[in-house]
Amino acid sequence: MPTTKKALRSAIALAGVSALALTACTGPSGGGTNTGGAGGGTITYGTTDKVVTLDPAGSYDAGSFMVMNQIYPFLMNAKPGTADSTPDIAESAEFTSPTEYTVKLKSDLKFANGHALTSSDVKFSFDRVVKIADPNGPASLLGNLASVATPDDQTVVFTLEDGNDQVFPGVLAANSGPIVDEEVFPADKVMTDDEIVKGKPFAGPYTIESYKKNELISLKPNPDYKGLLGKPANDGANIKYYADANNLKLEVQQGGIDVAGRSLTATDVADLEKDSKVKVHKGPGGELRYIVFNFDTMPFGAKAPDADPAKALAVRQAMAHIVDREALATQVYKGTYLPAYSVVPDGFVGATQPLKEMYGDGTGKPSLDKGKKAFSDAGVTAPVTIKLQYNPDHYGESSGDEYAMIKEQLEKSGLFKVDLQSTEWVTYSKDRTADAYPVYQLGWFPDYSDADNYLTPFFVPGNFLGNHYENPAVTELIGKQLTTVDKAEREKVLGEAQEAVAKDLSTLPLLQGAQLMVAGANVKGVDTTLDASFKTRLGVISK
Repeated sequence: MPTTKKALRSAIALAGVSALALTACTGPSGGGTNTGGAGGGTITYGTTDKVVTLDPAGSYDAGSFMVMNQIYPFLMNAKPGTADSTPDIAESAEFTSPTEYTVKLKSDLKFANGHALTSSDVKFSFDRVVKIADPNGPASLLGNLASVATPDDQTVVFTLEDGNDQVFPGVLAANSGPIVDEEVFPADKVMTDDEIVKGKPFAGPYTIESYKKNELISLKPNPDYKGLLGKPANDGANIKYYADANNLKLEVQQGGIDVAGRSLTATDVADLEKDSKVKVHKGPGGELRYIVFNFDTMPFGAKAPDADPAKALAVRQAMAHIVDREALATQVYKGTYLPAYSVVPDGFVGATQPLKEMYGDGTGKPSLDKGKKAFSDAGVTAPVTIKLQYNPDHYGESSGDEYAMIKEQLEKSGLFKVDLQSTEWVTYSKDRTADAYPVYQLGWFPDYSDADNYLTPFFVPGNFLGNHYENPAVTELIGKQLTTVDKAEREKVLGEAQEAVAKDLSTLPLLQGAQLMVAGANVKGVDTTLDASFKTRLGVISK
């Protein structure tokens, strides 16, 4: 689905438009959860995503963050209809010096348990993310944060290492931004979901009424919420979890749920488009699907018996030369994804496509000859065994077909023998940071509307990937683009950073996704320009 940069930025901006709090519906047609009434009834959202943890310090994934956006407050959020980060529970937020970002909180804020929400809770929330630095947490987003001060109960001053940080307001609205209750959460470890639910440390649009992890979450409107998104337009909301996309598809067809989001297979979407009982909404998206290389454990990696950085690079280069992205996009995903030739999806300001020229035939198609040359130049003897891991549930059931095709493409070249394995997401998300997978699948959904969100979390020291990649020159470029105020100059630096990353190939971008939402025919007003990340919001639904 081609789109202009302006349209994509608009779609990404909707990450802050419409939490469940802004939704109302007529209720599932099949005798679902609707309570009726002028208030809008109850909305039920179905997904195959999974919650890793409700603790903001311990997760950096779509399934967990979608729930967090309903129950926790944020200092900043995306203003409806724009890409701008706007004060949420903050009264004001601004740079008071190049290295100081000052936030004033709204008055009389409180958590659902009755505890006051003050600047002390804000400082505690950000300090604990940095201190815990969980491998699956969002600490990498706070790499430029030097300290947090609280001059009074309503004021928070963030001091930054580098001044003029162009994305810091967006960081406050991202995975690192949920504000938690310091009287409930421990400062030095991740809290269990059951303990969180029991402590009721909620101050977002909703509170959790009942919780069965990755089965059913029942949410109740929070009458004390004072944020940007306003009071809920419904009587409550449910998040219902499904083991596979087929069951999710059947439920929306039968009226058991109002809205289905992540993830349906491309075949399911094609079938649903023909179904008069449902409506498929499509919009441009910022999702990126890619392969990660563990620089320690991949073939010829730093801790391999035959460690050789030149040969390890040749392995990555050969894979980049051989993978056929167009075949993946058309044959597996039926056009719901597009080939990706950079770590920054096309459509973002500053996005380039260095992989298209550097690898394959120079036009985006694969090249076996260049793959063979990469091996020959580095002295690599074929075939090289690749232990390739993928996840069958978090990124949709089509991941199996996607990685079966990648295996076929690599083995057909004669350069590789692929040991393909899969693991469920809750285990997968932990094992990947424990060096269990030499080469593995990941996907990304943007936290904020800026190309930096595809750079800083992945390619600076202490990055989210934990794949032991580090290049001081890349780190310098990423730091430079963060603090470059001139827009044209910043775009130039962003391009240089993407090219440098493409040369190292610590990740191999494959596909860029469109965004999909399926709603029952009785559900009206779903905004057709969808949230590009979809981990945050569910689209505007009204009577």
